[in-house]
Order: sequence, then structure tokens, then C-alpha cells
Amino acid sequence: MITFVQAQNSIDYTVKEWERAKAFTKEYLEAMPDSGYGFKPTAEMRSFAEQMLHLSDANYGFGSAATGEKNPYNMGELEKTTDKSKANVTKIVLASYDFLIDGIKKMTPAQLNEKIKLFGRFDLTRAQVLEKDFEHQTHQRGQTTVYLRLEGVKPPQEKLF
Repeated sequence: MITFVQAQNSIDYTVKEWERAKAFTKEYLEAMPDSGYGFKPTAEMRSFAEQMLHLSDANYGFGSAATGEKNPYNMGELEKTTDKSKANVTKIVLASYDFLIDGIKKMTPAQLNEKIKLFGRFDLTRAQVLEKDFEHQTHQRGQTTVYLRLEGVKPPQEKLF
């Protein structure tokens, strides 16, 4: 019998969860009209596009640390992308999920339990790094629910399964 913790530390389970997260995020990207990608609820906040690009930066940063795959970007680089069109942001965001998912698929279950020092500061297993990124992307995507509502768009239905 497989316990919940063992299931969480399996490659197949991890990939399945990240594929679900990618599909859910894609629904958010598709729901926001082109004109809403520059929308900021307040002047101090990120635009919808910047919020999604921030999520992408983290997927690459955390994903690289967890999987050992080389991050093709410098941390924070994607959020500063000048082309913040719906088409370009969608392409970048979905590619960040693909980078992460492809990296996880190359891992072994034993690697998920290896300890690493995240960002030179935090002692975590590779699985824990992936969990931190999952939490981060969920939080960032969740914030964009308000952006959609303020733009008069109904957010996508929850995708827990």
C-alpha cells in the first residue's frame, strides 16, 4: 500500500499535479482579454502580464534548483519582458511549466528526496523545492482572480482534480 507521502514523492504524481496547474493557469491566460494584460488594480501592483511573468520566473528558478536543469533566464528577467501581449505572455508562461514538467520527468524518485541548498540559503529536499514553487504559482495565479473580476471577466472554475 502506498501512503500519501510516498504518492506525493513519486515522479508520476508530481508531473500530474504540475500538468493540472499548467492547464489551470492556461485557462486564466485565455480568460483575460488582450486589453486586460496591462491592467493593474492599483498603481503599486503588477499588471496581469507582470503577475504571470513573475510566476514564470519562479517556475524557472525553483524548477532549475529542484531538477538540476540549467535556467535559461536570469532571475526576474521574464517579468521585465517588454512584449507583454497576451500571445507572448501565454507562450512564456506555458513554456515555464513545460521546462519544469520536462525536468521533473528526467528525475528519479530518489532525487526527490535529495537535500539541496535553495538559493544558497534554505536546506530543502528537491521535492520540497517543487512544493514551494507549487505554492508560489498557486498564490500568484490566485491573485489574478481579482484582476479578472475587475476587468468584468468570470474566472475559470476551480481545478482541484
